[in-house]
Amino acid sequence: MAEHGRLGEALENIFTVNLGATPAERVLVFTDTIPDGLVIDEVERSRREGLVMIARAAADAGRRLGMDVLYADFPALGSHGMEPGAELWRLAFGDSAASELEKTGILTRLREKKNVEEDVRRARDIVERFKGEAVDAVIALSNHSTSHTRFRDLLTSVAGARYASMPLFEVDMLWGSMSADWGAIEKRSRLVASMVDGAASARITTPDGTDIAFSLEGRPPMLDTGMLKEPGSFSNLPAGEVYLAPVEGTAKGVLVLNWAPNRKLASPIRVNVDNGRAQEVYGEEPFVAEFIGNLDRFPDNRNLAELGIGTNDKASRPDNVLESEKILGTIHIAFGDNSSMGGKVSTPFHQDFVFFHPTLTVVKNGLVQSVIIDGRLSV
Repeated sequence: MAEHGRLGEALENIFTVNLGATPAERVLVFTDTIPDGLVIDEVERSRREGLVMIARAAADAGRRLGMDVLYADFPALGSHGMEPGAELWRLAFGDSAASELEKTGILTRLREKKNVEEDVRRARDIVERFKGEAVDAVIALSNHSTSHTRFRDLLTSVAGARYASMPLFEVDMLWGSMSADWGAIEKRSRLVASMVDGAASARITTPDGTDIAFSLEGRPPMLDTGMLKEPGSFSNLPAGEVYLAPVEGTAKGVLVLNWAPNRKLASPIRVNVDNGRAQEVYGEEPFVAEFIGNLDRFPDNRNLAELGIGTNDKASRPDNVLESEKILGTIHIAFGDNSSMGGKVSTPFHQDFVFFHPTLTVVKNGLVQSVIIDGRLSV
């Protein structure tokens, strides 16, 4: 009972401290379940079943606080960045918006990532008209991330919902990386953002051979601070990063991967990048086949999509990418979709890889400036 009470209190803090939710607000809590027939090991099964338990406990915590909590679970979609099903859209945006999106065929095209610019414009108009029916806040505890989806973007940028994205979340994070001083993280993140804002280009190197550069022209940084009290706020929890989309087609170099999203690799993997895309993937590690399979699923999955900089001094776990990409002084690079962070690529895939002890330099105002030196912020 004591542990249950501790869990409940920690989950209540997500509503009150991070989201600033008040009684009678409508909050959507959702998760995804293990699909029938999916073969996974017992460790992974236990982790994913634990995530569903956390989601249900979070819904209960919100109800205890007097919120109008909507809860949903559904079979996992298969990869990060895939759009959720029509029923979740209906719960989140309300019957009126969901019905019109479905009737016009826009929802199907958005979910299949086959939309054109006009579809996005019309979807924004529809959501705007019926935004009074949308939920006030979202706690997304699905195993596969919804951060880089039109679903999330329309909820935050048009409907004004506050959105806590918590893919791969594990209960120990509540007392580790979630115990951070959010005010200090926001201050640190703003400082880092100021260092990369307006940069023309960036270069990342690591002691084990990563050396890659790309353009940042016209790509402003975004902050992930864990503070979600303003309408339209969006953040991972645990939070703590500055991120932006490199200009498509400009990345060139090599990435040396030592960590998969949830484990240390038995041996490093090399990814050759040219023209902004992963070209060749080399290595003896079994993860190579999985990674290449994901890259080959859709042509744009090879797009180098994101540069992220970790700013959470309480984050420490290297074996869970939700937390590891927030570790202070790390860099993460993602492939796939960047349409929700100011980029131009829309594809049902987004995969991050974390790099330790990086050196990050940017060219700004014609000068080479250091942001991170061997895993330490330069300020």
